[in-house]
Amino acid sequence: MLKEIEIRNINHLGIVAGIIDELEIVELINQELGIEKQEIVNSGEIVKAIILNGLGFVSQPLYLFPKFFEDKATEHLLGNGILPWHFNEHKIGRVMDKLYDFGLSELFLLIALAAAKKYNVNLDFSHEEFQFFFCSWSI
Repeated sequence: MLKEIEIRNINHLGIVAGIIDELEIVELINQELGIEKQEIVNSGEIVKAIILNGLGFVSQPLYLFPKFFEDKATEHLLGNGILPWHFNEHKIGRVMDKLYDFGLSELFLLIALAAAKKYNVNLDFSHEEFQFFFCSWSI
């Protein structure tokens, strides 16, 4: 007897999801923003979904966010039991509020430092601020 096979896309999003998992970004965000017992998807998973959605070249209102994942292998990309309709505009909005309250620059710094540590990036000569100089040459 043949089993019914359902095919879902992951495209380039599988690579990005894998890097997010490798850097433990979901766990880092959950550590900083917290996890509520009753939530189906946590803040870290929402941020991961936002990143994947952003890399899907989609510019749509938040209420259409679940539609982006309808043809994707959502459980493979985001975790077991996570389905497209778990990403409603209310949950995404609450997570965005938490991110704003925490500070996006601070969170980005934590993620960048975690990546530098993971990939053994030498930070001996790093600076808080980078300046770029542009030269124009005339002949």
